Amino acid sequence: MHKSLRIAAATAACAVAGAALYGAGAATAGQSTANSTHEPYNIGLLVKDIDTYYGTTADANGVYQASPTSPYAKDLASLDKAARKYIDQAARKAHHRGEKPAVVFDIDDTLLLSLDYEKRYNYTYNPTTWADYVNRADRPAVFGSPELVRYAEKKGVEVFYNSGLSEAQRSAAVENLKKIGADVNLDADHVFLKDKANPPSYLSACATPGTWTCTTVQYKSGTRAHIEKDLGFEIIANFGDQYSDLEGGYADRTYKLPNPTYFVS
Repeated sequence: MHKSLRIAAATAACAVAGAALYGAGAATAGQSTANSTHEPYNIGLLVKDIDTYYGTTADANGVYQASPTSPYAKDLASLDKAARKYIDQAARKAHHRGEKPAVVFDIDDTLLLSLDYEKRYNYTYNPTTWADYVNRADRPAVFGSPELVRYAEKKGVEVFYNSGLSEAQRSAAVENLKKIGADVNLDADHVFLKDKANPPSYLSACATPGTWTCTTVQYKSGTRAHIEKDLGFEIIANFGDQYSDLEGGYADRTYKLPNPTYFVS
């Protein structure tokens, strides 16, 4: 997860106070008061709101966990219910038309929850501490995410992963996904990660060997275009916790998962 732009909860955050239902691309988390003349939301109160939203509690090992009864968990359950219904219907229609349906999942805070990192480092980002955290491969699942991955597979839908994690973090990402039970299509043909040293040819408009200028939207939408145009799949649903995971097309429907802790442009 290279956070090219990471803004401590304050910029994305009023979504916590009013976070209702995140789904089908409709949410308030992208709103910002950065250009407002009004005083921004108090960051101390904001952190408390984030803790309340996640139901943040340190477990016996001192690891910060989200509560399964939190507003966060309830929002995810609503999204999951709607997504399952849609996947079932869309998959049947796609198969009937002779198409190959697929779903695409982001990884960080879409499948693997990084709340402990965010809380422990006060919602700031450091590439060294982040790499160490990812390489431990012990993040918990975002509630409902492994089950949704397996549900899509059960419905005959091809599962792909489209992440901002680097190629060097592949083994840790795969290990972690296996640990949470999202053990579906974890080969290199289905898990797309950033390879800045040797970018794929389908990203040639913004990346060449040794030179990477792709924005998150260019990278992620370019990868989805590859899945559809080159691999021949129809992406019926795209899941991500950032708007940049979802923008740029090449998905019939998008699902925005809640994440009030950082923002990636």
